[in-house]
Amino acid sequence: MTWLKDVIGTEKAIIAMCHLLPLPGDPSYDHAKGMDYVIEMARKDFLALQEGGVDAVMFSNEFSLPYLTDVKTETVAAMARIIGELMPLIKIPFGVNVLWDAKKSLDLAAATGAKFVREIFTGVYASDFGLWNTNVGETIRHQHRIGASNVKLLFNIVPEAAKYVADREIESVVKSTVFNNRPDALCVSGLTAGAETNDEILHRVKKMAGNTVVLANTGIRLENVERQLSIADGAVVGTTFKYDGVFENHVDVQRVKALMAKVKAFRGDKISV
Repeated sequence: MTWLKDVIGTEKAIIAMCHLLPLPGDPSYDHAKGMDYVIEMARKDFLALQEGGVDAVMFSNEFSLPYLTDVKTETVAAMARIIGELMPLIKIPFGVNVLWDAKKSLDLAAATGAKFVREIFTGVYASDFGLWNTNVGETIRHQHRIGASNVKLLFNIVPEAAKYVADREIESVVKSTVFNNRPDALCVSGLTAGAETNDEILHRVKKMAGNTVVLANTGIRLENVERQLSIADGAVVGTTFKYDGVFENHVDVQRVKALMAKVKAFRGDKISV
C-alpha cells in the first residue's frame, strides 16, 4: 500500500487540477475584474471538481503565462488568499503547485496546510523559459526549515516544454532521482498540459521506480484512463475535466462525473446509495 491511501484516501488516486486565472502581476491579469472575479471562478471550478467526485485537488497558477522559475511574492500572496477564502468549502485533500518555483510551492503549502506539492525539483533543462536549473538540496532544506516536512513531494521528472541538457535515458533519471532524493512520487508528463503521457515511458518509469509512487501527469481522458491507471499508481487530471476538453475553459461537472465513474468502477469502489 502506498501513501496515497493514507493521504488521499485511495490507491489509483485522481488528483484534479484547479487552474487559477491570471493573478496580479501576470501579463493577462484582468485589472478591471480584479481578484474578486479570480476567486469567484476558482470557487466555481473547485466546487465542480469536488461535486464531481475527484479524490484530491491541486491548485495551480496555470494561467500565469509565460511562467517564471523565480516566482514573485505577489503570485504566492494571491494564491494564498484564494485558497484561504475557499477553505471552508474544501472537504477533500488538496495540494499546490506554484509554477515553476519549488520553494514558493513549499511556502504556499506551509501557509495553507496543503498535503502535497508538484514541482521540478531536480535536473537542468533546455526549456521554453530558457536554461532551467534546480537546487534540490537547498529546496529540501528549505522544506524542513519552514516546517513543511510532512508535505509530500511530487517530482515532475519529464517536465512539460523542457528537455534534459544531458542526454539521459529515463531509467537513469528515475534511478538517480529515487536514490538521491527519496521523492514521494514521480510525475510523467506529455509535452504540454493535456498531451497524453506516453505509455511506454510510463512503463519504463514504473519498472525502475520500485516502491515510489508513479503518476500519469497529463493527458488522461475517458478513452485512456483505464489503460494508464493499469500502469501508473494514479493520475493528475486537468484539461479533460473542462468544457469540451479545452484547456482554456472552465470545469464541466458532468465531464468530471463521467471520468470519475469510470475510475471508480476500475478501482472496484463501493458505491454508496
